Amino acid sequence: MIRPLFLTLLSTHLLSGVPAAPQKQKVPPPILAVGPAPHASAPSASSRMLLQWIPGPVTCDGATVTGMSVRRPWNMLGWSGANMNDREVTLHFAIDEAGRPVSVTHDGPDFILYGEDVTPALVATRFVADKARQDCRVTYTLRATPLDQADVPELMSYTVHPLSGALPKDGWTRIRSLGGTCQEDPQPQPLVRVLPDFEKLPATPGVRDWSMVRYDLDAKGKPVAATLLTGTANPALDAAALKAIRASRFTGGKRTGCFYPFWRAPATLPAPDMPEAIRDTKVEGHCPDEHDWATPPQLRFPEPFRRRSIEGWAVVSYDVAPWGELGNLKVIAAQPSSDFGHSAMTVLRSARFAPSQQGYTGCVDKVRFKMGPKTMPAIDGEGAPAPVY
Repeated sequence: MIRPLFLTLLSTHLLSGVPAAPQKQKVPPPILAVGPAPHASAPSASSRMLLQWIPGPVTCDGATVTGMSVRRPWNMLGWSGANMNDREVTLHFAIDEAGRPVSVTHDGPDFILYGEDVTPALVATRFVADKARQDCRVTYTLRATPLDQADVPELMSYTVHPLSGALPKDGWTRIRSLGGTCQEDPQPQPLVRVLPDFEKLPATPGVRDWSMVRYDLDAKGKPVAATLLTGTANPALDAAALKAIRASRFTGGKRTGCFYPFWRAPATLPAPDMPEAIRDTKVEGHCPDEHDWATPPQLRFPEPFRRRSIEGWAVVSYDVAPWGELGNLKVIAAQPSSDFGHSAMTVLRSARFAPSQQGYTGCVDKVRFKMGPKTMPAIDGEGAPAPVY
């Protein structure tokens, strides 16, 4: 029978601020693009590449869905010589009446190489809220570009969320090619660093918004000619970022082409409601309502969804051997993607019942993945040293 209570997993929030080191985020069509660096040499077999998943058209019930754009997954780093260009992954899903993607699955194995943010990015997308749609699909194609030829806004996007580690030197050289004298020694040091009141800025569910500001310094270290270079087009964050830079002060000396990023943590994207029919699911068997855990489940939030503050749930059935081991695990339902079902089974596999004479059959548990309160300790917060651009 089904248990009346949830196993609830709480995860920490990411706070808004300035990144502690170059970090990455999905980027919309760049505000500016820079062509290949002059005389760029062909990459060696060990060169790092910027990896971008590019979504194709969305179709539902065999018809193309227009008037919207799918959120891009965050960029990653790979290696040249790995033949990564033109790899594809197709996601299948439905769209509810609010325009939210649900029931997301994908072709192939559970793990998408270099694609851990593909499904979360689709889940964070919002379509036109007009009617529910079924049998939807979108195919993502992987694009690999040498760092010294990559678009600068795409490299900056990676530095806001460095999922594959620190951006290598040739990537930073490419970024700084868009700058000026700000990186010449002695580099200007902050005397007064002004930050926006991030909690008062609107946040986007499932999306870490960011704004990259370019500015110059006059002889007294006052920022001048501050402009928005690129970002995720959050108007409030863009305005607050420009205001913060203009109010900051640095050591003296005229400089040109300085860069500085600001980001706003994602708002929590709640899980879709659990239908009553799923909530009341029963499986034949003789499982007690109250579980006698010898080893309680090890609660783990799926990391790609935690980064975007996306919540989910899963309902899983299983049997229990007389010695307490769980087996025959099956996902009855999971939302907003099948990944939460896989994570729920991992959570339950880590558990053990107390030994019993005959074991149990027909156990059903609901596992709910929830972001914790914002008062919980964060793993990445504001006030950390700013990256050097």
